[in-house]
Amino acid sequence: MSVKNRREYMTKTPVPQLILTLSVPTIISMMVTAIYNTADTFFVARVSSDPTVNTSATAAVGLVFTVMAIIQAFGFFCGHGSGNYLSRMLGADNHKEANEMASTGFAMAIILGVIFAVVGNLLVNPIAGFLGRGATDLTLEFTKQYMRIILIGAPFMMAQFVINNQLRFQGAAYYAMIGLMCGALMNMVLDPLLILGFHMGVRGAAIATVMGQMTSFCVLLIGTSKGENIKLSPANVHINWHYIKEIVNGGAPSLFRQGLAAIATLILNNTAGGIGSDAAIAGMSVAGRIMMMMASALIGFGQGYQPVCSFNYGAGLKSRVKEGFTFCVKYSTIVLVGIGAVCFIFAPNIITAFSKDPAAVQVGVAALRFQCCTLPLSGAIVISNMMLQSIGKGVKASITASARNGICFIPMILILPAFLGITGVEMAQACADVLSLFVAVPMAMTELKKF
Repeated sequence: MSVKNRREYMTKTPVPQLILTLSVPTIISMMVTAIYNTADTFFVARVSSDPTVNTSATAAVGLVFTVMAIIQAFGFFCGHGSGNYLSRMLGADNHKEANEMASTGFAMAIILGVIFAVVGNLLVNPIAGFLGRGATDLTLEFTKQYMRIILIGAPFMMAQFVINNQLRFQGAAYYAMIGLMCGALMNMVLDPLLILGFHMGVRGAAIATVMGQMTSFCVLLIGTSKGENIKLSPANVHINWHYIKEIVNGGAPSLFRQGLAAIATLILNNTAGGIGSDAAIAGMSVAGRIMMMMASALIGFGQGYQPVCSFNYGAGLKSRVKEGFTFCVKYSTIVLVGIGAVCFIFAPNIITAFSKDPAAVQVGVAALRFQCCTLPLSGAIVISNMMLQSIGKGVKASITASARNGICFIPMILILPAFLGITGVEMAQACADVLSLFVAVPMAMTELKKF
C-alpha cells in the first residue's frame, strides 16, 4: 500500500469498518499473547506430583509477574509514546519526523532493556525477598530461578512491544499480529517440552517465555522492512529533548498503567501471602491471569481504534475520532456482559484447570467472580483512556490509566482486607473498577465536547 493510499484508507474508510479491520489482528494478537502468558501458570502447576511444590511454583510465577509488568510498562512507554506521535505525523504528512521517532523509540527500548537485564540480575536476591514477603523458602527459590532468566529477555521484550505498537499505529496491524503469534507459538510449544518433557520446572517456563519474546522480536523486525512500513535505521536515531518529550507525553499513560499494575500486584501478593500464604498467592495469581486473558480482547479492540483515532486527529478529522469512540464503547460493553456472565458461571471449572489446591481454588473462584461482575465497565474505562492517549492528552490519559490499577485499586487493597480479611483481597479489584468508571468517563467527555 502506497503512502497516499494508506492515508486515503485511514481517513476515508467508514469508521466502524476501519476499526473492525484493524482490530481483528490486534484482538487475535492480544488473545494469543494472553494465552501464552497463561501457559506458564498452567504447566508449572504440573511440575511435580507433590501439590505443595506445584502451589509454590504457581505462586513464584505470580510473584515474578510484577517484574514482567514493569518491563512491559517501559516497553509500552516507548512503544505507545513513539507510536502515537509517528501516527499523528503520518496523518499530518510529516514523514521525516515519523521516521526519526520510530528509530528513536526503538533505540530507547533497547537501552532500557539492557539496563533492566544487568541491574535486575545483580539484585535478584533482594528483589525476590521484597516480592515474596510472606512466601515460603521454596517459593522464593523458584522465584529467583524464574526471574533470572526472564530478566535476560528484557531487551527483547521491550523492543518487541515498541515495534508491535509502531506497526499498529501505521495501520499495519497484520504484521504486528504475525510477529506476536510466532512468539506465542514458540512459547506454547516449548512450555510442555521444557517443563514436563525435560523436567526443567520453572526454569523451563522462563526459557520458553524468553525464546517466545526473541522470536516475536525477530519476526516484527523483519515486518518493519515490508511494504510502506517505516524502516528502522541507526541514522534516524535522535535521542534529544524533542523526541523524549513526545515519548513521555504519549507513553506516560502506559507507563503509569503498567507500572501501577506492577505495584498493585506486589501489594496484592504481599497482602494475600500475609493472610493465606502460598495458596492465596496462587489463587489470586490464577484469577489475575484469567482476567488478563478476558481483558485482552477488549485491549485488542481498543488498539484497533487507536491508529484510527491518532491518524484522523492528526488529519483534523475529529468527527471520525468521536464516531469511533462511541462505536467502541457501545459494542465492547455488550460483548463484555456476555463474557463476564459465562466466566462467572464456570469460574470453578476455569480455576480448577490451573490449580488442584482446594485453598487456592477457593480464593481464585471468589476473586474471579467478583471481577466478572464489573468486567462490563472496562469497555468505557479502557476506550476513554486510549482515546485520550491517542490524541496527545498526556495528563488526562495518565490519570485515567492510573485509576484502575493505582489511584483506585491501591487504597482498596490496603483498606478492605483490614476489615474483611481474604474477602477484601478478592473483591478489591472489582471495587476499584467501579471507582475508575467515575474517573475515566468524565475526562473523556470533556475532550469529546470540544470536538
